[in-house]
Amino acid sequence: MKIFIMRHGEAQHYAASDAERALTDRGRNESVAVARAGVIQKNITHIDKVFVSPYLRAQQTWQEISQHFSADMVEVCEEITPYGQSEDVFEFVAACIEAEHLESVLLVSHLPLVGYLVSEFVPGMVAPMFPTSGLVCIEYDVAARKGELVWNIHP
Repeated sequence: MKIFIMRHGEAQHYAASDAERALTDRGRNESVAVARAGVIQKNITHIDKVFVSPYLRAQQTWQEISQHFSADMVEVCEEITPYGQSEDVFEFVAACIEAEHLESVLLVSHLPLVGYLVSEFVPGMVAPMFPTSGLVCIEYDVAARKGELVWNIHP
């Protein structure tokens, strides 16, 4: 099964709170460009379940890219903010994959969590840095509870 992890697009530096930072025009455009590359280069068209951070910039990133993918389920996930615990998110997502028999999952989240999640799903891998709008694909073996980084796309 495939796990896609995406960092939100470039966001404004200032807002009333970190959770309220909106995407810039560049953030919107780069997120769409990465989504298009995923469709064209990697043939991603359908995702079983999408988990999106409740923060505005992640919500807006999903809104921008959702026109390029069909998704069966979209869930706002409070645990995937910048302060989320990668071990807990890994266990939660792994349990959802098993219980719901998912073949593909997308998480739209933030630094530093996105990098730590990659290292949770790919044991032994150092947490990579993600550019804004960066997207990775992990081929995940549910039974073995480990994956392999297959590709990444960045603006």
